[in-house]
Amino acid sequence: MNGAFAKTFKSGLQPVEITSALRRELDTKAVVVARDRILVPNKFTVRLSRSDYDRMADLGPTLVDELIQQVQRHATAQHYAFAGGISVKLKADENLGVGSIEIDSVNVKGSVAWTPVLDVNGKRHPITKSRTIIGRGSDADITVDDTGISRKHVEILWDGTRGQVNDLGSTNGSKLNGNPVHKAPLEPDSLIEIGRTRILFRVLAQSADADQLSDLRTDDDGRNG
Repeated sequence: MNGAFAKTFKSGLQPVEITSALRRELDTKAVVVARDRILVPNKFTVRLSRSDYDRMADLGPTLVDELIQQVQRHATAQHYAFAGGISVKLKADENLGVGSIEIDSVNVKGSVAWTPVLDVNGKRHPITKSRTIIGRGSDADITVDDTGISRKHVEILWDGTRGQVNDLGSTNGSKLNGNPVHKAPLEPDSLIEIGRTRILFRVLAQSADADQLSDLRTDDDGRNG
């Protein structure tokens, strides 16, 4: 997270500060409901000053996806449980000063939408089909400018709950988590390497019921930033 947006924000409020605030919110609101179950909020509204909000909004849904991923990772590390999918929303608060962050969180029961994404050389590509081909050719679903990979190098399969990577007979081969691979299941946070290209497979546990921000430029009051 610290490096993902470092070039975008060289000064002022950093996205990593929002991540830290979300982690603190999880730790503060954690409730032990059983010996092996610690329940934490899963719906977050992050309130920022108008200027900070406008700067964060330039990143669009990518930032929200990254924040959700960081919340999910922290919860896994601390053995926290959610009642439903994770929802993170950014909102401008005219009463807050620059650099201030306030978080409102609630526990909302609901269904989870497992959203797979591919981070290819730092650029995020949501997986929207059951088969996604990555390669150098223009007919690939994700085209990568890398002379070390084939026109159709690998395919990523997604059946709604599980992922799989298949090498498509490429010239230079593929690696999964550092090891040569021809065909293998994909676990969340798996790293695929083809040529000089690094592909990170992630699965975000998003809320299927909450209205995720598809456009961070729109506030609750309907005003555009």
